[in-house]
Amino acid sequence: MLSIIIPVLNEATTIKNLLTFLSENISGENEIEILVVDGGSYDGTQKLITAFAEKSRIAVKLITSEKGRAKQMNKGASITSGKILYFLHADSFPPKNFDKYIISEVKNGNPAGCFRMNFDSNHWWLKLAGWFTRFNWRACRGGDQSQFITKNLFDEIGGFDESYIIYEDNILINELYKRKKFVVIPHWLTTSARLYRQKGVWTLQYHFLTIYAKRLFGADADELYSYYLKNIKLSKKEMPQKTEF
Repeated sequence: MLSIIIPVLNEATTIKNLLTFLSENISGENEIEILVVDGGSYDGTQKLITAFAEKSRIAVKLITSEKGRAKQMNKGASITSGKILYFLHADSFPPKNFDKYIISEVKNGNPAGCFRMNFDSNHWWLKLAGWFTRFNWRACRGGDQSQFITKNLFDEIGGFDESYIIYEDNILINELYKRKKFVVIPHWLTTSARLYRQKGVWTLQYHFLTIYAKRLFGADADELYSYYLKNIKLSKKEMPQKTEF
């Protein structure tokens, strides 16, 4: 079984579209379950997931967790019965037949990896950044590309490091590259550039590179999170508005 684990927090504007997309773009050849792990949404996200699950032709489960993407993804992984885990952001849309590609890689002896990635933007820098994701270089990786990993390897590593409120995807990816167990599937996932649009491409890219450099030179989880809160976290005006149902 392939278990798709999606951490969410106030994703009412995207989650129904993603769940519909996933159900319409699986190959139909494999057993699939979707676990949406909510970290305390207040915008109606949970109601949308529950309503979708009631009518879905594939298994969709709503799980609640403490807030924090690492905690949410670990929670999903801890209760699933799938032998392959697929961690996906709520605004990232994998290629058609993504399940077949992932399972094929595992059968071929590749226990972890991701897809190539495009942003839903025509900005030349973001198009260039997406182009580089075709290379299996550590510097070209990130959580927006999604992450598949066998349950056995995930447990061996110890899952996501919950001390990291941000950068948790990269910590896991580092462990996989240390083990030389990472493959880039030559098919394209599309992810949202919404944060770039809200913050500005160059401003956000500068802050992301700063976080990467800080971690490279030894910054701990608390220092990275403090920088994120000061420079990247959305203000209340930028946060999604509550939806009435």
